[in-house]
Amino acid sequence: MINRRGALALALTATLALAACGGEAPEKGGGPVKITVWSWKPASDGLAAVAKDFERTHPGIKVDVQAVGNPAIWDKITIAMAAGGKGMADVLHIGVDYLPGYMDKFPGGLADLRKLGGDTYKDAFAKGLWPTVTGKDGGVYAMPWEVNPVGFFYRADLFEKAGIDPEKIQTWDDAIEAGKTLKEKTGAFLIGLNKPAAGGADMDFFQSLLQQQGAFYFNQQGEVTLSSPPAVQAMTLVKKMNDAGIVADTSGENTTKQLISGGKLAVLPWAAWAVSYIPEMRPEQKGLWRVMQPPATTAGGKRTAIVNSTHLSISGTSPHQSEAFKFVEYALTKPEVVTKAFKEGGVFPALTAAHSDPAFAAPQPYFGDQPALKTFVDALAEGADATYYSGDYARALKIASDAQTKVLLKGADPAAALTEAATLLSQQTNRRLAG
Repeated sequence: MINRRGALALALTATLALAACGGEAPEKGGGPVKITVWSWKPASDGLAAVAKDFERTHPGIKVDVQAVGNPAIWDKITIAMAAGGKGMADVLHIGVDYLPGYMDKFPGGLADLRKLGGDTYKDAFAKGLWPTVTGKDGGVYAMPWEVNPVGFFYRADLFEKAGIDPEKIQTWDDAIEAGKTLKEKTGAFLIGLNKPAAGGADMDFFQSLLQQQGAFYFNQQGEVTLSSPPAVQAMTLVKKMNDAGIVADTSGENTTKQLISGGKLAVLPWAAWAVSYIPEMRPEQKGLWRVMQPPATTAGGKRTAIVNSTHLSISGTSPHQSEAFKFVEYALTKPEVVTKAFKEGGVFPALTAAHSDPAFAAPQPYFGDQPALKTFVDALAEGADATYYSGDYARALKIASDAQTKVLLKGADPAAALTEAATLLSQQTNRRLAG
């Protein structure tokens, strides 16, 4: 599966107006305060666009947005934190999977935004995000910016050819039966997975099945939950699909793109960023794709899951935390500003008030004039559970990946493979097994 965060800017066409906010005068004799922001493209383009507006209304502050790159930014932040904050930017764009590690391993490395008023916005963002920016001490170490709920992108023409009504697919078991018919009638696989999944490169689908059930590798207490009933249910579904012969092996460079181009993948279980990534990748397939919320893992289960998100943090050693927070507050809590950043940088807004903009209900010609973005707005309105990555996420990802490979390539029993994986994860991290 391709991890393509952001890239939603093509989906936004509405004209945006920027509301002014109160500014402040430059420091006497010293000129304006300069704050530096580390991010990556295309998200950095959105921040740079709103930074110009911010400077006009805050003449005492200058904002330098630097596109450090992803994954280069993680090494840069880690090195700076290990050096006690030397050379660190004032504002840091951080993924939800990296944030817990920074909080755990570098106490004081990130500013507690409660001291700056950040906690007043705890109810302003999509449900399930605020717990992910909150530390064990109750501190608030980031403000939510981007949210990516999972979707079920499907080839409407292939479903029609196979005589399948996608609206009748309510569970993943329903999807498996549909996948069998799709393979028989069209030759297309239901989904694709990099089956060897070396290094945890292709665990997004399994993780989304966990997240739909409000589960993950760890719970809120930091206990290992990799062998929990939701995890076994998720891995069992993966095995059922594979055993049915409806999972394509996407290992190898560009294999996924080639399968999509050839009409051999009927479903892409990707997140909101795919609303514009699919048109960018395969413009010739305009009108063939649609999107809906993914099926539930069990009948009547939740269909919403936030599969990843990114946030803005402030360095704990920044001499300009107050000014940095003014910019973060401006960029992330004003609907019209957040929507402009979305237009310029393709970051699906975590701020719920931004979703009322008409652009998020506008028809998308590529998706047969379906209002594709509304699928994700509706999903967030339903509400999603928080995902607790912990500082040991990278280790958990590798161990879970190895378990999935055993299931897919060696036919291992999901429960047995996950029990072994959970025990290993507990031993390597000194964390308790839940339950």
